[in-house]
Amino acid sequence: MMWVSRYLLGAAIFLALLARPVMAEPVTVFAAASLKTALDDVAGNYDGKVILSYAGSSMLARQVQQGAPADVVFLANTDWMDVLESDGLIATDTRVDLLGNRLVLAGPVGAAPVEIGPQLDLAAMLGDGRLAMALVEAVPAGIYGKAALDSLGLWGAVEHSVAQVDNVRAALALVSLGQVPLGVVYATDALADSHVDALGVFPDSSHPPIRYPVAAVAGREQAATAFLDFLTGPDARTIFASHGFAVLGD
Repeated sequence: MMWVSRYLLGAAIFLALLARPVMAEPVTVFAAASLKTALDDVAGNYDGKVILSYAGSSMLARQVQQGAPADVVFLANTDWMDVLESDGLIATDTRVDLLGNRLVLAGPVGAAPVEIGPQLDLAAMLGDGRLAMALVEAVPAGIYGKAALDSLGLWGAVEHSVAQVDNVRAALALVSLGQVPLGVVYATDALADSHVDALGVFPDSSHPPIRYPVAAVAGREQAATAFLDFLTGPDARTIFASHGFAVLGD
C-alpha cells in the first residue's frame, strides 16, 4: 500500500501545481521619462514582472531602431511612434493613443502664479537665470515647449537663456534643486515634485496636442499582450488619472 500512498501524494502535488496561477512573462517597457511616477505605480499593481527603462522619446525610438530588447514602447509623442511604425518596428494593431497632458511653466513652491500669453515678460522673470527645457529639437516636451513659446512670441527673448537637457524629468530636477528659476515641463511632472509648483499653463492652442502612444514592438506581441491589456484597462486608467494625466477614450 506504500506505493499507492506515494502515488496519491505525487498526484496531489501535480494537481496543485497545475492549479497555481501562471505568472505573466516578464515584460520590458521603454517609456518616456515623464511617465515615470505614474508608470511605476501602474507596474507595481501588475501581476507580473515589469522592467522599466525611462528616457526621452527620441532616445527610446532610436534604441528600438538599433534593436534594443524592448517588448513595449510608450512614448510622449506620436511623431516618434509614426517613425517606428513606418520602419515596421511596432505591431500596428496594438498601437493606442492612451494619455494626454498639458504644458506648464514650473517654478519653486510658493512663487507667484502667472497668466501665460504674449504679454508675459518671461525674460524678466528669468533675470540672469536659465529656463530649463528638454532638448527642443528632439525630445517631445522640448518640441512642444519651443512651439508654445514661439507661437506666443516669447521664444526670441529667451532662446539664449535656455538650459537644454536630455529629458523633461532632468529639466524638472533643475527647477526642483534650485539650479534654475523656471522650467517648461508637463503638468504631471510639476504635480509629481513637492518642491515645484506649476505657475501657469500654456494655452492648448499654442502647441500641438500632447499624446502618449503605446504599442508592442514588432515580433514581441506575445510577451507584450498581457501587460498592454492591463495598461489599457480600467485599473491602470484610474492610476494614470490620479497622477494628473488625461486618459483618452474614457
